Amino acid sequence: MHDATYTPPASLDALRRQSLIIGVIGLLAAAAGAFLNPGQFFHSYLLAYLLWLAAALGGLALTMLQHLSGGGWGVVLRRIFEASARTLPWMALFFVPLLFGLRDLYPWTDTAAVAADHILKEKAPYLNVPFFLARAALCFAVWIGLALALTRWSAEQDRTGDPALAVRMRNTSAIGMVLYFATMTVAAIDWAMSLEPHWFSTMYGFLFVIGQALMGLAIAIVMARKLSAEAPMSGVYNAGHFHDFGKLLFAFTMVWAYLSFSQFLIIWSANLPEEIPWYQHRLSHGWELIGIGLVVFHFAVPFIVLLSRRSKRNASLLAGMAMWLIAARFLDLFYLIGPEAYPHGLGFHWLDAAAAVGLGGVWVALFAANLKSRPLLPLRDEGLERALHGAQH
Repeated sequence: MHDATYTPPASLDALRRQSLIIGVIGLLAAAAGAFLNPGQFFHSYLLAYLLWLAAALGGLALTMLQHLSGGGWGVVLRRIFEASARTLPWMALFFVPLLFGLRDLYPWTDTAAVAADHILKEKAPYLNVPFFLARAALCFAVWIGLALALTRWSAEQDRTGDPALAVRMRNTSAIGMVLYFATMTVAAIDWAMSLEPHWFSTMYGFLFVIGQALMGLAIAIVMARKLSAEAPMSGVYNAGHFHDFGKLLFAFTMVWAYLSFSQFLIIWSANLPEEIPWYQHRLSHGWELIGIGLVVFHFAVPFIVLLSRRSKRNASLLAGMAMWLIAARFLDLFYLIGPEAYPHGLGFHWLDAAAAVGLGGVWVALFAANLKSRPLLPLRDEGLERALHGAQH
């Protein structure tokens, strides 16, 4: 018999406390590094920020995807996705330190450099600080508005069971998906691509979107495995559920590989002077090792493991693969933005690790607190019973 309330276990409190301690220690170390090496701090913090923003936005995107698809896989993960999405107001706050490092990060903020560079001068109507701040504010307003609306209506659905709420969440998600793709493309261009403002790619925003979907799903799988080890969710998740999660993780991994290779192939084939230097930087001076690592660790290993039906149905193995992909997401982001921090060759600073661990610890603590505050399943969702009993295959 399932627990009718699906009350979160006390172990989430322990996770929150432990993560917060780790996060505070990491952020204190990063803050000390900010005084010693401000330029490196801002590059490291941007890397960490993009990694954990992906967890929050991945949760939002997967929440909307579940409302649109109505799939049982998403019903049993929805509260985990929502807990991730509800960290977005905090992520807006964590964005503030980057505002103090714009001159350390972005060449287009240097008026002298812009005046001396024809391309930067042409891009100045878009790449300027006031417009940059306005776009960032718009992106956060859209993301936070969607997250708060959808999670509030989901909680109201638990209380009232009003069927109109399901329609409202589905319709909002349809519009929200379009807004998410548009705003995330803007954010990817502003916060990452403009680190090297001469370069551009029309696929760049989509790479961030699929990376966020991977990150959000990987975190949900790890948490589902943890929750499945104790009541009340030990009687909910079964091999069929994890099989479904694994299939989706496999699909996202393949889409990431397709987009990454397509961008490389198109730019390398065109061999245009405006585009090719970005890859030249990443195929020399040690950075080619990171590229090879991504082929192996972000594609080949997950492909081999997730191709197996048995692997996808093994909750522990699937959770391990999800954690592997979280690490691979860090490696991918490091490859995308790292060469701007280390222009003379492959490098890694202790601040890269400190910022990622610090911000990640605090994020996990906030995520666990959100997850603890509501039932672990949407109690009156019309697809709940089907999701609970229809994944036995």
